[in-house]
Amino acid sequence: MARILVCDDERDIVNALTIYLRGEGYEVLPAHTGREALEVLGHEAVDLVLLDIMMPGMDGLTAMGEIRKVSNVPVILLTAKSEDMDKVLGLTVGADDYVTKPFVPMELLARVKSQLRRYLTLGGSVQTGSEVLSVGAVSLDDKAKSVTVDGEPVNLTPTEFEILKLLMRHPGEVFSPRRIYEEVWKDPAFDAENTVAVHIRHLREKIEIDPSHPRYLTVVWGHGYRMEASPKR
Repeated sequence: MARILVCDDERDIVNALTIYLRGEGYEVLPAHTGREALEVLGHEAVDLVLLDIMMPGMDGLTAMGEIRKVSNVPVILLTAKSEDMDKVLGLTVGADDYVTKPFVPMELLARVKSQLRRYLTLGGSVQTGSEVLSVGAVSLDDKAKSVTVDGEPVNLTPTEFEILKLLMRHPGEVFSPRRIYEEVWKDPAFDAENTVAVHIRHLREKIEIDPSHPRYLTVVWGHGYRMEASPKR
């Protein structure tokens, strides 16, 4: 049974989410401040976090940054429609996705299932076969769920890993943000442009020598992104 941490200062929202999630068979761990969420993560095994942005004391963005210092657990932000900049900032500090309030329960549950599917697979579910992909100095081992650059390990979130694997499987091929989103999130594209761009930026920061002049993950303006088949030195 997957364990989901739900953090929102509005207790009615936490209660409603608890009902929805328990109805799908998940165990729910409640929290009402960013600091409470960090305390739960420090003592409990958690498979996914639903995290509100606007909270008193330690807000969701600050908590998000602290979570990423210690864990790659998937995080879905709960945001208001007026918090567009906060959505982008949330992705920038490591969130995997976001849902806008008032949310539709079926949409929320679909996003939860999508994130859990990737995370639990990367976390050690039994798999058959093996796939090692290499492009230049970047190597990705799908069975071991590991990435190295010049032999040095690189720590990726599950979403970053899946995006990199998709592009490395098709070196030289251009993928639009919409296609990347649909392939990786397994959902219809939702604000694909901004969401994918932020994750690509994170990947560049982790695998490129100079992220502002990428050799591996390049953009084809107006079309999308590609993994260069023959990166220039």
